[in-house]
Amino acid sequence: MRSRFLPYPLLTLSLMFFWMTINSFSPGHLLLGTAVAIVASWAMASLRPPKPRIRNWHLVVKLTAIVLYDIVRSNIAVATIILLQRNRKVKAGFLTIPLDLRDPMGLAVLAIVLTATPGSAWLEYNSSQGTLLIHVLDEVSEAHWQNLIKSRYEKMLMEIFE
Repeated sequence: MRSRFLPYPLLTLSLMFFWMTINSFSPGHLLLGTAVAIVASWAMASLRPPKPRIRNWHLVVKLTAIVLYDIVRSNIAVATIILLQRNRKVKAGFLTIPLDLRDPMGLAVLAIVLTATPGSAWLEYNSSQGTLLIHVLDEVSEAHWQNLIKSRYEKMLMEIFE
């Protein structure tokens, strides 16, 4: 149910709920939160974001499980580096990864995955060259990171979005 007044009703309700959770409940806050949520919904409608087209929903579930596993594994690895291996030389660095993925939604999901996984951060995507610049805490080897990103995430994201 999308209308001109509420182009994104779920976004509006979510923002209203968020506003009420960070402020004490009062009629004034409810009114102000509603106004902010409606204006934000109009602003989002003016941006006209494309709707994601997901081709393989079963892969979304698989990717979510892989990412959650990787986040837990990376948290343990980073904690080990910080707490137990202080004397060890950690080789942090910047890597450039060539990507075949071009879908904006797939790239956005990849950015979230890499940034949410401790020990790595998405820094820049060069769309003209199709390359991704990332920072990693423990640079095992550039080939290792390229293989990890391309085979573990990019391939599946291409099957989901392209």
